[in-house]
Amino acid sequence: MEEFVRGLPKAELHLHIEGTLEPELMFELAERNQLEIPYGSVDEVRAAYEFDDLQAFLDIYYQAAEVLRTEDDFADLMAAYLLRAVADGVRHAEIFFDPQTHTERGVDVGTVIRGFARAQQAAAAEISTTLILCFLRHLPSRSAVKVLEASLPYLDHLQGVGLDSGEAGNPPELFAEPYRLAVEAGLRPVAHAGEEGPAGYIRAALDVLGVERVDHGVRASDDPGLVRRLATERIPLTMCPLSNQKLKVVPDLADHNLKELMDAGVMVTVNSDDPAYFGGYVADNYLAIAEALDLSRDDLVRLALNSVEASFLPDDRKAALRQEISEYLVIGDW
Repeated sequence: MEEFVRGLPKAELHLHIEGTLEPELMFELAERNQLEIPYGSVDEVRAAYEFDDLQAFLDIYYQAAEVLRTEDDFADLMAAYLLRAVADGVRHAEIFFDPQTHTERGVDVGTVIRGFARAQQAAAAEISTTLILCFLRHLPSRSAVKVLEASLPYLDHLQGVGLDSGEAGNPPELFAEPYRLAVEAGLRPVAHAGEEGPAGYIRAALDVLGVERVDHGVRASDDPGLVRRLATERIPLTMCPLSNQKLKVVPDLADHNLKELMDAGVMVTVNSDDPAYFGGYVADNYLAIAEALDLSRDDLVRLALNSVEASFLPDDRKAALRQEISEYLVIGDW
């Protein structure tokens, strides 16, 4: 099963690049930039990755990002993720980044994007990638507008706009104006909703922000009418099983509603979220949820096909990836 999953061509649509900062690279960048970090070893860092909720994770996540200072740092971070993604069978990735995490501490957004772009271009023969600029929902809407305006000179490197960080008490409608401006600039809208927030946040993301995909969407099951809408309108969910388990969104993967939503006709995809912190990259998420929910190989193929369909790729590229999946099943005699 592991060989099958890692070789299965797929797309990844819910991946925070800052969340791929492995402890080894954290120490390397801290030394390069002559920074002190509050950990004495890689093992000590990993021991800190026990979270009671989303906010506990975010506190460490933002602290770790302090080591990212230069264009080279951002290029190295992206290159390390892309190497792992290719090994996991990822053919295309739509990658979240949080510019405010960096601009709030004085790093120019151009430094961030140029660094990412260097690594993306270097890996382009093996994996296609795009960037989704995410607003931090714990910061005010005016901050989102400001960082969007600062990012407009780099619009050629951006494909989408997203919304992440602490969901509780920060409903999507607070960001209607920056989303309007982002969409007017040509960015495709997505948003985190229904992770720790209620199903109503998913409806608001759809109706107020006009999102084309919902990131997480676990709480959708609380609203049967919403589930029917997601299925009927073919609105994808980018679910992240290991993240949900690690942050106690679900008590156990065996209780996850991914298969329930699939059976209801929802276009579910599997992704890794912040894999350095949550114990696994995308193939690990496929394997973990397959074991927990007793998914068949047909289910896993459907998830891979969903990831292609839910992507923002042009139709001809989607068709090519679907064909690659079909050939993989035949040639590999799976």
